[in-house]
Amino acid sequence: MKQLRRRSTLVATGAAAALLLIPAAVAFANGSGGSDTSLRALGSKQGLRIGTAVDAARLGGDKGYTDIVAGQFSTVTAENAMKWESVEPSRGVYDWTAADQLVRFARQHGQAVRGHTLMWHNQLPSWLTTGVANGSISDAQLRDILHRHVTDEVTHFKGKVWQWDVVNEVFANSWETPQADGLNADDFWIKHLGSGIVGDVFRWAHKADPKALLMYNDYNITGEDGTNAKFQAVYDFVRNLREQGVPIDGIGEQGHLDTQYGFDAQRYQADLQAFGDLGLKVAVTEADVRTFVDNPTDQVPTDSLAQYAQPYEFSELLKGCELVKQCISFTVWGVYDGDSWIPGTFGGEGYGLLYDVNLKPKTAYSTLQQDLRLAAGAPRHTNG
Repeated sequence: MKQLRRRSTLVATGAAAALLLIPAAVAFANGSGGSDTSLRALGSKQGLRIGTAVDAARLGGDKGYTDIVAGQFSTVTAENAMKWESVEPSRGVYDWTAADQLVRFARQHGQAVRGHTLMWHNQLPSWLTTGVANGSISDAQLRDILHRHVTDEVTHFKGKVWQWDVVNEVFANSWETPQADGLNADDFWIKHLGSGIVGDVFRWAHKADPKALLMYNDYNITGEDGTNAKFQAVYDFVRNLREQGVPIDGIGEQGHLDTQYGFDAQRYQADLQAFGDLGLKVAVTEADVRTFVDNPTDQVPTDSLAQYAQPYEFSELLKGCELVKQCISFTVWGVYDGDSWIPGTFGGEGYGLLYDVNLKPKTAYSTLQQDLRLAAGAPRHTNG
């Protein structure tokens, strides 16, 4: 309860200040503000890239969406276009169309690209999961197929992708079954190929593109679930990989928050710093702050305090990154609430992003704008 009271006080203070900046945010969105007020321009003044996950299918056809992506962000992540089911829907037949479109867009607008993701248990092509389930793909064959997939995808985008989320979400949460090393014993890849596959995938990706930054990406690894157990498991595992010479360059902390839970911003920053102290770069890769809403279409918060909590927690995520010199990018998981993954995943929740369902900037946007403006010129970051 003490933590929640502290949060409420700081929320009110931070949100009150943020409200003063709404006119500036609206002015930019309407094209009347200077480009130096964009998130990407303000972040560049401290060497920090500000990014978003992008639905490649909306680029070009949705002007409002496209203008925000181009104008506000200096790095883009393929929300789905680089996932395995998208790039190889049929075995041995690649479709790079959507992913290539995003890469071209990024080059045209001076943006770096985050590749997402090479090894994950979700959004796998049905030919792969069916083959494993019915035994027509053995574990030995599965390893070879994964090796080929990683090599082919990284090679296709060689020199075009700044960071890769190489391995995604293989560690156990508090409600899952951990192995002795903290990996999720029920994860598709760990179950079939064992713990050693993690290091192998990093080696394969590095061989395919030695200049790309290679990240391990996960959620709840900076204490968001109220415990540091998952952080410690990832920290120990990655430290061992580094000692073995595995080419892992950084940690992606996803940053998915929910206003109904407490958020220990000090522990979050300390955990980011601990990863940085291992010699790793860190990045906030999938930030959003969800809350309960009236319906998935309008996404109006049902609790008035949530309108203060959402920008406050976004601000704490960004400031924690700003205060860790190894933090090289801060990415929001989606452009606006009308195209967010949240309502379809968390029943009754939404309102998680910087722009509302009508593509209008919210208080969270102007709060981040203020945070970036205040830190402008601080020589704390390098882009890697």
